[in-house]
Amino acid sequence: MEYKNGDLRVWWIPQVPMEAFYVYIQSLVEAKKILTVLADYDMFQYNNNVKPDYCNVGGLQIYEEGEWFDWESEDGESIDDLSISELEKI
Repeated sequence: MEYKNGDLRVWWIPQVPMEAFYVYIQSLVEAKKILTVLADYDMFQYNNNVKPDYCNVGGLQIYEEGEWFDWESEDGESIDDLSISELEKI
């Protein structure tokens, strides 16, 4: 797959220390929704005894100059720091 500057992807590790999987996305709002769904799904599984325990982690990356970097707003905020309405303005 060929990437271009500005491409975005969500990464998610459902059980640390396993490897991350990636979901390529089109917008910051889409990223926020996917990250929220993944976290909610893990919590649902835990609360319903599907998983006895878990340690998950995820985030958003942006492709720049041949490398993937953690995404931050111009003010240094991560995707977790911002609401959907705030992301719609970026």
